[in-house]
Amino acid sequence: MDETEFWELIDATREAAEGDPEEQADLLVERLLALDPEMVLDFARHFEARYNRAYTWDLWGAAWVLLDGASDDAFDFFRCWLIGQGREVYEGGVHEPDSLADLLDDFDEEFDGDGEELGYAADEAYEQLTGTVAPDLGIAPAPPEPDGTPVDFENERALAERFPRLWERFKG
Repeated sequence: MDETEFWELIDATREAAEGDPEEQADLLVERLLALDPEMVLDFARHFEARYNRAYTWDLWGAAWVLLDGASDDAFDFFRCWLIGQGREVYEGGVHEPDSLADLLDDFDEEFDGDGEELGYAADEAYEQLTGTVAPDLGIAPAPPEPDGTPVDFENERALAERFPRLWERFKG
């Protein structure tokens, strides 16, 4: 599976689920079940690489603004959700987290921002296809600390300065 096929699966399932991340995860498992196990592992590698790439202080700060706070777990689930939004939103958000203010049409913190189930879709499909747990993907794990300069999540002024467009749109 190449990168284009990866994003096509993400986009097709998001559109079919009408943006519901849990429904998208269910549809993703269904689509992955139609593939051979090695293709499912390829999908998992693409997903995991993007998940690790999104482990940055700036993106965590953006998630903090969008979600009114984001614990370690909430940020993990946010990164899965971000991947589920498709290539344009993902790449824009990773490159410049404040651009999420322009890239997200709507954002409801009760509904959006949590893609936990998306993170398990490939594992679930692989287990259903093979009856075994997916092997190690052979890619480097995320670093122990997020990349970049730490953000003081408790300092609203610092957040507003670092993420002016997000702050204005979602807090202003």
